[in-house]
Amino acid sequence: MTQMRNNLAGYLRGEVVKIADGFIFTEGPVWNPDGFLLFSDMPGDVRRRWSPTEGVNAVRSPANKCNGMAYDQLGRLLVCEHSTSRLVRENHAGEVEVMASSYDGSELNSPNDVVVAFNGDIFFTDPTYGRTPVFGLEREPQLEFRGLYRMPPEGGLDLMDTDFAQPNGLCLNPDETILYVNDTERAVIVVYPRLPDGSLGPRSMFAEGIGEIDFEVGVVDGMKCDAEGNVLVTGPNGIWVFDASGNHLGVIEVPEVVGNLNWGGPDWKTLYITASTSVYRVETALSGAPVPNMRRVEMSGGDDG
Repeated sequence: MTQMRNNLAGYLRGEVVKIADGFIFTEGPVWNPDGFLLFSDMPGDVRRRWSPTEGVNAVRSPANKCNGMAYDQLGRLLVCEHSTSRLVRENHAGEVEVMASSYDGSELNSPNDVVVAFNGDIFFTDPTYGRTPVFGLEREPQLEFRGLYRMPPEGGLDLMDTDFAQPNGLCLNPDETILYVNDTERAVIVVYPRLPDGSLGPRSMFAEGIGEIDFEVGVVDGMKCDAEGNVLVTGPNGIWVFDASGNHLGVIEVPEVVGNLNWGGPDWKTLYITASTSVYRVETALSGAPVPNMRRVEMSGGDDG
């Protein structure tokens, strides 16, 4: 049964419901407005698709142990690949273009999660989880740091920050003036002002002490903003909710360890949750913060995923 603690009464419009199971470890959910959810069954090396009418189907296997995914403003799919250490972009025909694979002559660690701004800026995190057994391809890192990167619309790759133990989830606030990035091993969320030229201002602490580092009950991992600027992040026992000032409002409890979350559905008020061997959903009072994917149907007429 869904439990809401502290100040979360009214945030949810129903119970957390399991919609699919039988996977190894699920990640990277992203909603396509054509009516389906894509998600990564990462250790199984399969990208899967779920829809209310067709259930679950495999859409790419092998999938290079893909993790985080996001659509850009033209409906192309950005995918973080663990076993290849690449960020790739797939067009509507499924053709793959490598967006980033190295920095300063060294192979990236393993791009983990990605967000796309309305102006075309792409931000992604690069921890070393994809260089470990099960969740990637075991090998030594070539870089001496774990970074946060930006790819501006005109091209190139900018290293924005390296002060992380393991950067992981990231998200933009509703007006895209703030970028949030979390650090799994430090159990914190840091925040950067996003400047008009696309660069980031000095970072500050947003939230810390988000549970103990215990992968058996859940850690800081996937993260998203809702339409009012609340920040939802995975953590012990489910999804931790913070308001825009960093106050902890409560925990949406989920029966399994949560890897990531994202909004979808016809009104973008269905929260989809990838949690260990299963995928869940729950109806919420708010939609997710605006992302290019929400307005893509008007702009380009849809996508075939």
